[in-house]
Amino acid sequence: MPDPHESPSRQRRASAGGQVSTLPPPESAAAEAAGEIASARSLLSTAWLRIRRSRIAIGSLAVVVLMVLFAALAPVLVAIEGSDPFTTRIGPDFLDNFYEPGLPLQYYRYPSAEHWLGLEPGLGRDIFARMAYGARVSLTIALLSTVVSVVLGTVLGAAAGYFGGKVDMAISRVMDLFLAFPHLLLVLSLTPIMQSRLHGTALDTGSLVPIASLVIILGFFGWAYLARVVRGQVLSIREQEFVEAAKAYGASHRSIIFRQIIPNVMGVVLVYATMMIPINITAEAALSFLGVGVKDPTPSWGQMLNAAQEGNWYLSDPWFLAVPAGALVITVLAFNLLGDAVRDALDPKSSRS
Repeated sequence: MPDPHESPSRQRRASAGGQVSTLPPPESAAAEAAGEIASARSLLSTAWLRIRRSRIAIGSLAVVVLMVLFAALAPVLVAIEGSDPFTTRIGPDFLDNFYEPGLPLQYYRYPSAEHWLGLEPGLGRDIFARMAYGARVSLTIALLSTVVSVVLGTVLGAAAGYFGGKVDMAISRVMDLFLAFPHLLLVLSLTPIMQSRLHGTALDTGSLVPIASLVIILGFFGWAYLARVVRGQVLSIREQEFVEAAKAYGASHRSIIFRQIIPNVMGVVLVYATMMIPINITAEAALSFLGVGVKDPTPSWGQMLNAAQEGNWYLSDPWFLAVPAGALVITVLAFNLLGDAVRDALDPKSSRS
C-alpha cells in the first residue's frame, strides 16, 4: 500500500510487478493551482508596489502613457488645432520664395496659435499634425512587432524547454541561426522584398504595405533571444510538482504548456516586451530615415527625420530636425527606463527600490 505522505510524483510511479499508481485527490490539485495563481498575483502586487516607490519608474510610466494618448487621440488633437497631416501650403503666403526658398516664413516656422509646432519646409505641411499621426504609425509598428516576437519567442521557447530532445535541438539550432544574422543588414535587405510581395494583397490599401512589412520583418526576426531565455526558465519549471501532477491527471501537452508553464514565465516575457518596444521604435525610425520603411506622404518620426535631412533643411534651422528627434529620444528613453523598472520590480534579488 502506498504511503499517503509521499509526493504525487512518487505515488504515480508503478513497479514492473503491477502496482497501481495512487494519484493525489482532486482537492490537492485544485489547491496547488490556487496556490500558483495566488503566488502570481502576489508577485504582480509586489512588483507594482516597488514601481510606485520609484520616482523614475512613475515618471517614465507617465511619459509612456502620455505618448500613447497622444497617438491614440491624434485625430481629435489635430481637429482641435484645425489642420491635417497632408495639406500642403506652398504659396508665398506660407513659404519664402526669395531669401530662403522653401523655408516657411518666420511666423509659420515656429509654434503659433494657428500651427502649434509650425510648418515643415518644402511642402508647408503642419508639423504637429504629422507628429501626432507619426506617433500612431511608429507606436503601432513597435507594439505589433513586439507582440509577434513575444508570441513566437514564448511559444517556441516553452516548447523547446518542455519537450527537450530532438524538438529542443531543432528549435535551439533555429535560434542560433536567427541570432547569428546581422539584424540591421537583414532587415534592410528584406524590407523592400516584403513590400513588393505584399502589393496586390488585401494589405495593399493606403499605407498598410510599409507598415505591415515592418511589423512582419521586425517581429519575425526578434523572437530568438526571448525564446532562449524562456527555454532556460522552462527547463527548471517542467520538473516542478504541479507539472508532474498535471501529467499524472492526463493533461495534454498543449494544456500543460499554455496553462501551467507559460503563466509562470510571464514575468520574464513582460520584461522582454518592455525592453523590445523601444528597440522596435528605433528600428522603425532608422529604416524610415534610410528610405526603406514608411515613405512620404505617410507620416512617421523616422520619415520626418529623413525629410529634414534630405533637403538639408536642418542646416538652415535645426527646429525641423529637433522636433521629431526630441520626441523619438524622449519616448525611447521613457520605455527603456520603464523596462528597467519592471525588470528590477520582478527580480526578487534586486537591490533597487
